[in-house]
Amino acid sequence: MDVPEDLRYSSDHEWVRRSGSRLTIGITDYAQDALGDVVYLEVPSGGAVVAAGERISEVESTKSVSDIFAPVDGTVVEVNDQLGDQPELVNQDPYGGGWICVIDIGGDESGWDALLDAAAYRALIAE
Repeated sequence: MDVPEDLRYSSDHEWVRRSGSRLTIGITDYAQDALGDVVYLEVPSGGAVVAAGERISEVESTKSVSDIFAPVDGTVVEVNDQLGDQPELVNQDPYGGGWICVIDIGGDESGWDALLDAAAYRALIAE
């Protein structure tokens, strides 16, 4: 499983890439592999205020339907509308074109600090 070193991770299998106060969110390679072929992905609403652990999206695959949770508190400032027509991007490029949304955390660093680094996420999925 691909676990990029430059990202942070939630225990719910979301990845997080930081650029200032903006965090790009997606599901990990591990999660997309477990789901199988993704056939539908609901993106969150732009402008939505979200709390860590809150359901923000849903992904449907040939195997199951799963919720996607906000890994941090913040405001959804951008969504990947391309996933409406091409949900398979989550499988093909989970850390690139398969991103789901961008959350602005403002000045609240606590959510970022609570995320797992790559080594801790590898340990989690090895269990």
